[in-house]
Amino acid sequence: MLFLGPLYSFLAKQYATNINHFALVKLTLLALDKTVFYFLIFAVVRLIWLLLVRRRRSIKSEASVWLFAFYIILVLMLTTFRNTYFPWQLDFNFSRPLSDINLVFMKETLKLVYAPSQLDFFYNSLGNVLCFVPFGFLFPIVFSKKATFLKTVLIGMLFSVGIETLQFLLATGVSDIDDVFFNTCGAVLGYLIFKIVKKA
Repeated sequence: MLFLGPLYSFLAKQYATNINHFALVKLTLLALDKTVFYFLIFAVVRLIWLLLVRRRRSIKSEASVWLFAFYIILVLMLTTFRNTYFPWQLDFNFSRPLSDINLVFMKETLKLVYAPSQLDFFYNSLGNVLCFVPFGFLFPIVFSKKATFLKTVLIGMLFSVGIETLQFLLATGVSDIDDVFFNTCGAVLGYLIFKIVKKA
């Protein structure tokens, strides 16, 4: 880790043996560390872009772009690019059998209902919903003129499909139709929250 290494070392020494699923803590800190790195790259590119273009957004609108970029990077680091830090470290598995993809709706989710630990069930279902709520909320703010409800939900679903595809090719997660469903529900919920906040 480039930024959060000392924090992770401290937490590992103090809590690694005391906290169940400490691997999630490690995954989260690693994802945040990589997000900071790539967000800094985005910031430099964005600032150069702002210097070159004449048409500018308002400060609020520009802040939403930066927040949306941070969110997108974080989601990708949490779900897809888990095992690598730099692009040249990526290892694509094009020979992986398609049978590794779960296309049976709710098959794996229902299995988790009866699992010994309910954390896996909530992580898979509620976690996937909450993960995409910011997408449904921020997308119509960033793309205000083009972001209808249908477009927001459709692009949110395509983003989820893209994540599942990359997880399959990079072997960094289980590609599951349930994840796409829960992610899309999150995008719907996020858009509804956006409309409520906008009216308020």
